[in-house]
Amino acid sequence: MFDARFQTFTDAAAPEQGTRHLALLRAELARRQLDGFIVPRADAHQNEYVPPCAERLAWLTGFTGSAGVAVVLAEEAAIFVDGRYTLQAAAQVDTASFAVVPSFEVTPEKWLQAHLPAGARFAYDPWLLTLDGLERLRQAVASAGGTLIATDYNPVDAVWLDRPPEPTAPVTLRDPALAGEATADRLERLRAALKAEKLDALVISDPHTMAWAFNIRGGDVSFTPLPLGWAILPAEGRPTLLLDGRKLQPEVRRELAIHAELLEPVYFDDALALLASSGATVRLDQATCPAHVAARIEAAGGKVSKGPSPAALMQATKNAAEIAGMHAAHRRDGAALARFLAWFATEAPKGALTEIAAVCALESFRRDTGALKDVSFPTIAGAGPNGAIVHYRVSFATNRAISPGELFLIDSGAQYEDGTTDVTRTLAVGTPTAEMRDRFTRVLKGNLAIARAVFPRGTSGAQIDPFARQYLWAAGLDFEHGTGHGVGAYLSVHEGPARISKVGTVPLQAGMVLSNEPGYYKTGAFGIRIENLQLVAERQVEGAERALLGFDTLTLAPFERALIEIALLTSEERAQIDAYHARVRAEIGPLVETDAATRLWLEAATAPL
Repeated sequence: MFDARFQTFTDAAAPEQGTRHLALLRAELARRQLDGFIVPRADAHQNEYVPPCAERLAWLTGFTGSAGVAVVLAEEAAIFVDGRYTLQAAAQVDTASFAVVPSFEVTPEKWLQAHLPAGARFAYDPWLLTLDGLERLRQAVASAGGTLIATDYNPVDAVWLDRPPEPTAPVTLRDPALAGEATADRLERLRAALKAEKLDALVISDPHTMAWAFNIRGGDVSFTPLPLGWAILPAEGRPTLLLDGRKLQPEVRRELAIHAELLEPVYFDDALALLASSGATVRLDQATCPAHVAARIEAAGGKVSKGPSPAALMQATKNAAEIAGMHAAHRRDGAALARFLAWFATEAPKGALTEIAAVCALESFRRDTGALKDVSFPTIAGAGPNGAIVHYRVSFATNRAISPGELFLIDSGAQYEDGTTDVTRTLAVGTPTAEMRDRFTRVLKGNLAIARAVFPRGTSGAQIDPFARQYLWAAGLDFEHGTGHGVGAYLSVHEGPARISKVGTVPLQAGMVLSNEPGYYKTGAFGIRIENLQLVAERQVEGAERALLGFDTLTLAPFERALIEIALLTSEERAQIDAYHARVRAEIGPLVETDAATRLWLEAATAPL
């Protein structure tokens, strides 16, 4: 009945290969007279989702998460993962070959200081480390008494014999009505920002920024419509855009040639050298730019200005057309989600539904809109104890039945040309326990507190983050992930620079879209997360002495009524839930009018508490 075309369930992890692949890499390191090597889960652009040819960490260790680092020495090896992936890494990695180390307890650099032998030659790939990452690594190796070596060819690639080729998906032009700003105007805004900082040029190393600046999209990686490439934007003169020519159809090539000189990526080093030969001061984005680029510029006589890309805030602050597109995308997505939730309410109690079946159904309902371009990340669908794995990804090997008496956590999103979505709902199958209701309601109260927050301009995400945790803290509970991340407009579902987290220092600005997703996870039992996307918007408060901001909720999906412990809610919170549900009913109802089963489910799900 249902299928999934944008995601698969084959577990790419191969723990049994860890020992063999590790031996191959160590032999290659010995051949090069190297004593160690660092393998980040990264491509040259620091993308969250990387092409298959860049999945070096997965090939080496078996770990398939989106963040991690392996350090390989002659006698020891370790993989470092954050709090989202500690359980997943332990299940996917051969722990006889690799120690699994939580990076929030011991960083790779600290581990190296303690384990790297004095006098060792430790290597890295300069295309895969950022400037900040290289500096931390350099200090760690020096502290251990070792020598740091930049490789000219990645040793993993030398022994990965069936490594996939580089991607060559077609580049497409962004609809001007959805972009809301002409390419020439975006480039001019960037030039003005460079001049204001007395910079001669910007190297655009982040494909998200390249896609935004030149109003293009692509398909070189899964889940995010990105073309991989590079751009050089001088403060004066024409930009240079470096894209594989096989990706450019004649119409696209003609349009891009209006705005930039087009070169093959193989000429990137030459273009950097030419730029730097005049002594130019070049801004490199410290979060995404590989160390190789800085070394090339400095070798050619240029000066490196390390700092944030001036495009980051421009890109994160959506214009009126992008905001309208996000609203349209969320209404469409809300209708598809309502159909899924109504279907789930009927099918789950029968006891035959599985995690994979639920993922396939939700993707199918989204495809039925006729507008789905991709899912925005692999759907997280965790039944019972699998829901406690924060970034759980179901496979044929782990697929679990969704049983009565359990909770089911489903975190999913979609890519439409007019916007990107990301929504999480936790659902009860059968009768939930008192503990489940208590924990769910505390998470819900945190979500509601964020949604109704009003705060002065200049407030950062770190200042907002405790709003989501306060009700969990009161019971001695917490969650080990950020409360919210930025979201792009038909771009990355995880977009910087702002976020709602303990380390979110960037002030929130009107036009930003961020998630609001507190959670609670009881290992081995259940997981709870409630996520809506929110638009930062101006607020008017009578008598206010400062300019104020707040959040407009974009996501349109009812909360799970069976899990709400009404006695824990204040009258303000009850009114807030009722108002939100009334809005969901008003906006989604007309879109499911012809679907009797969904319409009846929606009316019940959004009735006043």
